[in-house]
Amino acid sequence: MQPEPTAELRHRTVEAPAGRLHLVEQGTGPLVLLVHGFPESWYSWRRQLPALAAAGYRAVAIDVRGYGRSSKPAATDAYRMLDLVQDNVAAVRALGEESAVVVGHDWGSDIAAFSALLHPEVFRAVGLLSVPYAPPGGPRPTDVFGRIGGPEHEFYVSYFQEPGRAEAEIEPDVRGWLAGFYAALSADTMPAQGRPDPHFVTHGGRLRDRFPAGPLPAWLSEDDLDVYAAEFEHTGLTGALNRYRNMDRDWEDLAPHRGAPIKQPSLFIGGTLDASTTWMADAINAYPTTLPALSASHLLEGCGHWIQQERPDEVNRLLTDWLTALQG
Repeated sequence: MQPEPTAELRHRTVEAPAGRLHLVEQGTGPLVLLVHGFPESWYSWRRQLPALAAAGYRAVAIDVRGYGRSSKPAATDAYRMLDLVQDNVAAVRALGEESAVVVGHDWGSDIAAFSALLHPEVFRAVGLLSVPYAPPGGPRPTDVFGRIGGPEHEFYVSYFQEPGRAEAEIEPDVRGWLAGFYAALSADTMPAQGRPDPHFVTHGGRLRDRFPAGPLPAWLSEDDLDVYAAEFEHTGLTGALNRYRNMDRDWEDLAPHRGAPIKQPSLFIGGTLDASTTWMADAINAYPTTLPALSASHLLEGCGHWIQQERPDEVNRLLTDWLTALQG
């Protein structure tokens, strides 16, 4: 059961380096900043906001720049990691706080991790959902993704990196594309083993050609899908996709931090059926070195990528238990 909300959701906008940052707030107490991934919005934390508020926290979910009601700079390089980290710092300051715990999912996990790495004076602890922390370094990202694809197929990240290409696929039918993308990475609707992998695109094809056809995942109602679709029908997808188009810039920007650990208390929660945790198993295994103050690493059996929406009760319990231990 979900706890009863302790207060109404409060929508507001605050000043940020990009212009405007939209956030949704619930509860009072120590600040917990929630950062979503692709292709989502603050709404992906709808089950966590009341739970954290009921547990005595000031829970704040942002729309990352390029999403929802936040500003959408026109320049592609305005979506580099350093800029998104500064947005998080600006949000904490605009809320009148000196520090916060930051929790992120998917791309938000990376944004949360680098917020903690670059600004330990602001972010006193970090929670990572679905995408493990991997320190900066290694080969240039576009070179890595190009090798993953191979001669017959293209990796989805490479597909997203070409300006305008994914937009041409998605924007004529935003709702249908989102439904397929969410289903492709959800435990109860993802393609069966041996079926074409939805993380790859056949050369000349579309990503959605590999999406499952069928019902929505159990965690996603028609009304929920309407909320997500309405946001992207209004904003378009370019701001969201520009995150992928800055990965080489991030690699250059973060080079001075090559191999750097995050020393604040940390938490990781992943799903056993999420490609992020299987492809990045080495990153999880390296946590004793890369996250030396890790409180716990949880892999939820039979869970897919949209972890806080697929397993809200379990994630809420793990988050609130961890936050309570931090307070102690």
